[in-house]
Amino acid sequence: MVKLLSPAISSLARMRLWRIEAWKNNPVDAQREVLQDLVTSAQNTEFGRKYDFASLFNIRSFKQTVPIHEYDDIKPYIQRTMEGEQNVVWNTPIYWFAKSSGTTSDKSKFIPVSDESLEECHYKAAKDVLTFYYQFYPESDLLTGKGLVLGGSHTINPLNQEAQYGDLSAVLLQNSPFWGHWLRVPDLSIALMDEWESKIEMLAQSTIKENVTSISGVPTWTLVLFRRILEITGKSTMAEVWPHLELYMHGGVSFTPYREQFQKLIGKPIHYLEMYNASEGFFAAQDIPGEEGMLLFVDHGVFMEFMPIEEYGKPHPQTIGLSEVELGKNYALVISTNGGLWRYLVGDTIQFTSLSPFRIKVSGRLKHYINAFGEEVIQDNTDKAMAIACEHTGAIVNDYTAAPVYFSDNGNGAHEWLVEFEKEPVDLHAFTESLDAALKSINSDYEAKRHKDIALRLPLLRSLKKGIFNTWLKSKGKLGGQHKVPRLSNERKYLEEILTIANL
Repeated sequence: MVKLLSPAISSLARMRLWRIEAWKNNPVDAQREVLQDLVTSAQNTEFGRKYDFASLFNIRSFKQTVPIHEYDDIKPYIQRTMEGEQNVVWNTPIYWFAKSSGTTSDKSKFIPVSDESLEECHYKAAKDVLTFYYQFYPESDLLTGKGLVLGGSHTINPLNQEAQYGDLSAVLLQNSPFWGHWLRVPDLSIALMDEWESKIEMLAQSTIKENVTSISGVPTWTLVLFRRILEITGKSTMAEVWPHLELYMHGGVSFTPYREQFQKLIGKPIHYLEMYNASEGFFAAQDIPGEEGMLLFVDHGVFMEFMPIEEYGKPHPQTIGLSEVELGKNYALVISTNGGLWRYLVGDTIQFTSLSPFRIKVSGRLKHYINAFGEEVIQDNTDKAMAIACEHTGAIVNDYTAAPVYFSDNGNGAHEWLVEFEKEPVDLHAFTESLDAALKSINSDYEAKRHKDIALRLPLLRSLKKGIFNTWLKSKGKLGGQHKVPRLSNERKYLEEILTIANL
């Protein structure tokens, strides 16, 4: 069945290109139309009546009338929807909620997922990603095999039996069209398991003999799966297990620290595509393989605003539109969606890598950075520096986190790093110096604070035993799926908890 279906889907994917070109070439107009559709659809909801959507006729009036919301601001509306009320934030029934794993805090976020957000955002964007791929690789055999999806779990909502929630990937799997299950592994019962240690074993055992041509999932868990499969089969590389594997799709965390491990374990060249697919929406994806930047999806039911990060925390923060953004500047993404989020601050920071067409990269999280001494270090900086240090020393890093060490009687400030290595450097001090030098070359503020050790001394780096980060995530109930260790924090809470687990 798969072989019969694949050519048809391949042809359909290629035929979508003209639609993509239409919004790609007219992004500002496309965004204006998206907002008009959103406001018109929701004008009779409780939220729409509160802010008089019926009288909002342009972007300016929308921004002047509707305040920017963080999750806690909009949570009461979502809670009522989860309890069974409808027409609160969106005009069609909402029965699904994506449990956000964008943070490792103790609080979970539940993002409403409407039929429109599934069809016009997530699934539409997925089709566009397929179109990009076939545009560059028209002879691809991608759909003659199966896609391995490392998805999350789902749960019946105890507040209302009609409503269900789970990781975004679980929500998408549960609602995907019937033919999608023919093109995917593993079986849904395995894909939706919520205990990740058992799940990895079941994934490994059930997919070894499948013809896997593509994989999508978080890098850390994908590597764990690879190693378990190689253990079971006795093979040296994944190319021996899945000889037709040709594509890995990733997102959520930077792929830079993992690329070398993937290349080594797979054992042959494959293609890599980055996607920006969050619980709140599918915002962007790489349209040109191998080039930095993801094409912004401006016609997918999400209206986007861009907040210069210096505006964050102000009583009335200002945002700008696509016509005003600049290359290389950090913006916080603010969205209004066909799932009922209105001027919602996602929490990610992005940078534009191209303005024609509009392409972006995710540079970090609004609250995941280190700026204890004016150094303004973001995750994009540390991921690049870590990759350089690995290249210089031959080390391979599985994961890391960092936080400030504050001034004390014993000395000036520093950054403390906890690193879990797959392959430790021969000389940990040399690795630390390489990391420090790379950060200086990437971030001039950090370089200034490190000058003669006046504000910041050499980083303090500790090597952790393998598995410590997973033990910490498990203690938080966050093991698996898209849950991840915060790479950076401006306070020491996470780092101290991890140090306690590691007995350091």
